[in-house]
Parts: sequence; C-alpha cells; structure tokens
Amino acid sequence: METYQQPTSQGYYGRFGGAYIPEMLHRNVEELQRQYLEIMGDPVFQQEFRELLADYVGRPTPLFLAERLSEKHRTNIYLKREDLCHTGAHKINNTIGQILLAQRLGKQRIIAETGAGQHGVATATVCALKGIECIVYMGEKDIERQAPNVARMKMLGAKVVPATSGSKTLKDATNEAIRDWINHPNDTHYIIGSVVGPHPYPDMVARFQSVISEEIRKQLQQKTGRELPTHVIACVGGGSNAAGAFYHFLDELEVKLVAVEAAGHGVHSGLSAATTALGKPGILHGSKSLLMQTADGQVVEPHSISAGLDYPGIGPLHAHLFESGRGTFLSATDDEALQSAFEVARLEGIIPALETAHAFAALNQLEFKPTDNVVVCLSGRGDKDLATYMKAMDMA
Repeated sequence: METYQQPTSQGYYGRFGGAYIPEMLHRNVEELQRQYLEIMGDPVFQQEFRELLADYVGRPTPLFLAERLSEKHRTNIYLKREDLCHTGAHKINNTIGQILLAQRLGKQRIIAETGAGQHGVATATVCALKGIECIVYMGEKDIERQAPNVARMKMLGAKVVPATSGSKTLKDATNEAIRDWINHPNDTHYIIGSVVGPHPYPDMVARFQSVISEEIRKQLQQKTGRELPTHVIACVGGGSNAAGAFYHFLDELEVKLVAVEAAGHGVHSGLSAATTALGKPGILHGSKSLLMQTADGQVVEPHSISAGLDYPGIGPLHAHLFESGRGTFLSATDDEALQSAFEVARLEGIIPALETAHAFAALNQLEFKPTDNVVVCLSGRGDKDLATYMKAMDMA
C-alpha cells in the first residue's frame, strides 16, 4: 500500500528524493542508510530519546486554543506551542535524536548548517549536553540579522563559521557544511536541520519531528473528542516543522495539510522563496526535489525577511505532497508575515518567530467553518526577530 509517510528503500517520495552525493560521502551516507532505522528502533535508544524530550526539551508542548484568533476567523484555532521547547523552537526534537544517533555511530565531531540560527542553537545545545565538538556554518548575512542566536551558539561552546559566498544565507551555509563533511568523513556526523539532503536525512528528520503530530492527535482527542483536525497549517522552507506537524496525518486524507512558503516581496518579484510556485525539478544538496533555478540549471538566489525560510528548494516529501495534490501550498509576503506576527502578539500575547508568522498569514487566505478544528504549528518564538520587528514598528 502506498503511504505518504514512508519513502522507498532508495529514499524516494514519488519521483523526489534519493541520494545524489560525491564519491567521498558514499561511505558516510551508506553507513547512515544501513543503520538509522535499526538504531532508531532500538528500545534503549527510544527510551533515552523520549526521556530527553520530556525532561530536557519540555515535551509534550501544549496545544492552546487561541480564543481571540478563533473569534476573528470564526472557527477553532489551536496553536501547537513548539516555541515553548527548550531553545525556543521545534529544531531541538531533531538534534536530540541525531546526537544520540551520532554517539552510537562513534562520531566525535558534529557539523551543522543554520539560517535563522535556531537549528544552530539546538545543535550547539545537544553538543554541550553530550560533550562533543560542534561547528556551525551560517551565512554571513544571517549572522548579522540573527545576532542573538550567534551569541547563544558561541556561549554554548560552538564554533560559528561564516559562509561568504553566493547570497551568504542558508543555501551557502549548507554548501560549506557539505564541503567540511567531505574533508572529515571518518569522525564527523552532519546534523542536517531540515527534511532536505540525501536519503536518509529527509525520512530521519521527519521521524524525529513526528513527535509534534503524535502529540497533536492525543491532545485534540482530549480537548475535542476527535483526534483528527480539519486543517494543519505550518510554514515551509526546507520543511521540518511542517513534516513533523503533518506526519501522523499524511495518510488521513480528510485532514487538509497547508504549507506556507515565503513569497518575499511577491511571488514573481524576483525576490521570493516560494519554491512550489517558481521551482522546477532538479538536484540540490544531495536530493532530487523542486528548486528555484534558471533555464540552464543555476540556482536562483531566494529572498525572505525570515532567515529560516530563505532557501531555494523544498524537501522531497513536500515536493511530493505538492505534486500529488495531497498538500495545499500557499505563500505569504514579508509584509503579510509582519502583519500576522503583530496580530498574534496583540491578540494572544505570543510573539512568534518570523518563520511561523508566515503560517499565521495563511489564516487570511483560507475559508473555515465554525465547527472546524484548525491547528497551526507555532514552530518558534520571536525573540531572535525582535530587531526586525522593532524596525517595522519604527517605520509604521
């Protein structure tokens, strides 16, 4: 039976996925492919993972009925509060899982890429927890606009290395991390932060993040008597929070899955990161997916006010959800995201991350019934974006 959850043994979701990697990385990636499911399925691994999620991360995160937002949109809107995780975003779910995996593979050095800095902070956090060396690659532009997270990484003992090529953002940080991995294949594990990269990363990260939708089902059952929502809404760059929020609903076809990309200055403005609207199939960072590219296959530089969505591609699972019609893909501009962030702050007393603000912007693009149960994955808190928010207030 075909399932949206599981890729094929070669890591394909429909026609997207796979492992397109340099020869130097074959050993590392094949080692992961061979062992990840066995390690993750080990009861001792699962016990340690679950205990750290509970005692260190603070799970389960609450499912909060946002009454004033619900009143405005005349429906029932629940917020899955990933912003209340330790480190302030969903990213820690995956880094906890991958550091335990790296230990079992005998790796003594961890590398990571980061855009908004939340994945970098989450990686630096688990490396400090386990006493493992940590190097985080981050675009020079993102280092400037996410200074609080850079300070946190350094305080946690990580070395932050700027990526100075291209647009100096997430894509370029990923390129640098892959180069490092090629040069240190034996002792290094690359903790990829999203559902991108060569197989098995998209599946592995989705599985670690699936704790989000696992909890949503139980919590909705307790609150409403029904474990299936009518809609799940999440922002998508590479797409890890969306993969986690969607995972246990992927094969429940009555649940509408809504992914929201960053339209930047407008989808067709030339300054956008709306991959499903603009992208074509191609290879990026080790897998086949949809990516923004020129006629001759050069990657188009993305733009978003949000560093975490500033990526020219999308994970292969999401590309398959888009192409198959299982997912609904919308986009929100920089201005719409800012407007939604201020609305959520003033209606609910919650300052969301700029990434998450894009998900909230979708509420204005959808029609709901009063009986609908709509879950928005509130993927991160907005502390890291306060400089951008203050600038927007000054200009208002």
